[in-house]
Amino acid sequence: MDLGVRGKGYLIVGGSAGIGLAAASALAADGAAVAIAGRNEERATRAARGLGSEHAANVVALAGDVTVPGEAERLVGGAIAALGSLRGVAVTTGLGARGQHDLLRATDADWRDTFEDLLLGTVSVCRAAIPRLVEAGGGAIVTTAAYSIRAPKSHQFPYAALKASVATFTKNLAKTYGRDGVRASCVCPGATETEILAALRVRLAAERGWPVGEALERALAQDWGMQVALGRAGAPREVGDVIAFLLSERASYLTGALVNVDGGTDF
Repeated sequence: MDLGVRGKGYLIVGGSAGIGLAAASALAADGAAVAIAGRNEERATRAARGLGSEHAANVVALAGDVTVPGEAERLVGGAIAALGSLRGVAVTTGLGARGQHDLLRATDADWRDTFEDLLLGTVSVCRAAIPRLVEAGGGAIVTTAAYSIRAPKSHQFPYAALKASVATFTKNLAKTYGRDGVRASCVCPGATETEILAALRVRLAAERGWPVGEALERALAQDWGMQVALGRAGAPREVGDVIAFLLSERASYLTGALVNVDGGTDF
């Protein structure tokens, strides 16, 4: 499918690895110009060079932390300077590692860190990008929540609460800026085998004597209580492709959507 992105510019915040990198790859493969932003400059540069070479595309690297005041504005400005214009922005950052606590064990510092990591970083990027998209005649925003917002768990009070806030925030963007030509949708991935879960698969296999090809799936069901209709974790590409589609001109009448990319997870 031709996404209609050829020659258009896109910024992927969190694009140096995982789901963000997969989204950037899908866009670059269809001829888009892409800026990938990550906290680690060396990693972002390596990823940009790899995608540029693989797809013969214009892919540039930017380094910055969007939880730091002023960094989101700098990254958006840097993307426009490098690509000439922006047609879309995806925010795929926010692991929320300190949000994996129950109500009584989560400290105020855990809540504040999760707020900045998951919600404020997304808000900062959108606040910087929306005026530029409006000025350019429109475009698309894609944010990242999680399947957990409809299946909150007792061990992740901060994480689920702040990811749910991302979804509500995105719906508000869609309703507020639609008449300015800006679309906004939110993806909700389930368990996705990025580097962290890939490493966990190997570790579980070694510790429990499970076959490597089954270790993560067993943990999903037995340890985390996740019943996945497709019987496996997702691949970053499977989520990245959806993000690329939502950013693209193919999704021109799609906004305010909450898109579950979770293999049919029931909890």
